[in-house]
Amino acid sequence: MTQTTLFIAVVVGFELLMNRAGNSPAVEVVVDNLTFYLVLVAVLRFTALTILWWIERIVITDKRVMIAQGIIVHNVGMMPLGKVTDLTFQRTLSGRMLGYGTMVVESAGQIQALNRIDYMPRPEEIYEALSELVFGEKGKTRATGMLAKPRWRR
Repeated sequence: MTQTTLFIAVVVGFELLMNRAGNSPAVEVVVDNLTFYLVLVAVLRFTALTILWWIERIVITDKRVMIAQGIIVHNVGMMPLGKVTDLTFQRTLSGRMLGYGTMVVESAGQIQALNRIDYMPRPEEIYEALSELVFGEKGKTRATGMLAKPRWRR
């Protein structure tokens, strides 16, 4: 379970428990206030996570993969393509319906900054682009949709 799902389950469980606790007006006011603030925190957390997901950027070049994320503290993780040993992506049923997945990038040596990317949009396209760059023949990449267009010299 993700943290957000767990938090929502706690809020719903709290509401069900408090509905059974008592029928006095004082208890109902306290329960209503606590429930309101718990739901407010859950909505604010979901909003913050959605904004963080929305501004996250994945950059793929012929030499490295980078991920930029964060609002207040901006983090940029980078991994050279030469260190990538294996790529996998996973999609849950909800991920298939909403168009996201999880990419797992395994590397030689220590754990890199990009070992797991959750809630990544269009994971098939990124997986194919990375697979061709890492494991395909050099200079013959067909997955140009994910790559930056080359700059032409005049």
